[in-house]
Amino acid sequence: MTTQRHSALFPWFLVSFGFLALALAFSARATLSLVMPLWEVELGWSRSYVSSVGAAALIVMAIIAPLAGRLVDRHGPRAALSVGLLALALGSFMVAGTSNRIVFLLGFGLVSAVGFGIVATHVVSTAVARVFERNRGLAIGAATSGATAGQFVIVPLIAAVLAFAGWRWSFVGLGLASMFLVPVLWRLLAGVRVTSSAAADETVHPSLLSDMAGLLKRPAFHALFWSFLLCGYTTTGVIETHFLPYASFCGFAPLPSATAYGLLSAVNMVGMIAAGWLTDRMNRPLLLAIIYVLRAFTFILLMNIGANLELLILFATLFGAVDYATVPVTASLAASHLGIRVMGLAMGMISAGHSIGGAAGAFLGGYVFDLTAAYDWVWSSSLVLAGLAGVIVLLIPDRRTGIPAEAPA
Repeated sequence: MTTQRHSALFPWFLVSFGFLALALAFSARATLSLVMPLWEVELGWSRSYVSSVGAAALIVMAIIAPLAGRLVDRHGPRAALSVGLLALALGSFMVAGTSNRIVFLLGFGLVSAVGFGIVATHVVSTAVARVFERNRGLAIGAATSGATAGQFVIVPLIAAVLAFAGWRWSFVGLGLASMFLVPVLWRLLAGVRVTSSAAADETVHPSLLSDMAGLLKRPAFHALFWSFLLCGYTTTGVIETHFLPYASFCGFAPLPSATAYGLLSAVNMVGMIAAGWLTDRMNRPLLLAIIYVLRAFTFILLMNIGANLELLILFATLFGAVDYATVPVTASLAASHLGIRVMGLAMGMISAGHSIGGAAGAFLGGYVFDLTAAYDWVWSSSLVLAGLAGVIVLLIPDRRTGIPAEAPA
């Protein structure tokens, strides 16, 4: 009886460690902007140089994402997350121990970026989907909410270390935490068993190119890919990159701006879990469309904030509720429409699209502001594209059961 009860908890161990791993990885990514002013003073590195290293990391992440998905498809979450956490640890130690531009580029823009690309929401959501059949949406939402939890839990701890011990110890702490998780994860996830449908799929092993070609033939994949690319533009691209500069542009001081962004991150976690819960209980394409349309309307509010702090807080609350809420719904649709066997690869390719959209939003947001000295076109384009994403996902039929990997489109 005790053994059966313990075995029943194994999938939730995976949810817990997925949450922790994502919180750590996303906090490490956020540390770049946190430490940037110190590097500017202490090492003489320009913001454009540090930003270019961050952009290089995004490119590496886009390349790694499908490969990371394939890794979890073939070898499971223990191997994938362990490799990602070790890469994150090594990259953090490289950054902590250098004052050299090239070593920093290799440490953060390449080695850590490999870790970011593997310890990512698509890997965790795939791993969770493989061990849950009931309450799959809720489990995915809970696990992947770690991506935003780190923004208001771990990042303040990093900031405290930064203030009392210096930026090098912040990265040392990230490296040690990543290394500590590996043996614990390896031991506790040894008993995780995949679902019966996932186990049946594991008997088939086509080549990587064959699976990619098969996915590209499926209308559901294209609907999820292009909607998630637009999702990246309207979240990672314009909000994560330009929200704080826009708040400053509107006349808000750093403290209320940071408070609003912290609130956005806190609500974000709740929104992901709520979306996961709803994923198990309602029409998923409709739910995803509602999330995108609600996000579109938040940009109308953002364009009219002016110097009103209450509106800034209201926007942060509403946008936070629909920010990463697309992740559990998109992952659930990928599992049922594209198949558990190739879900990691599919979500990796879809996440690569998200990174491309994010890069486009970040670049075009800065370019348009330099050109017009305003953010109106940035928010207007985001409104239209979020609405378009909502229309695209309505083309997907809602189907709860998984399909074989070789099923026709």
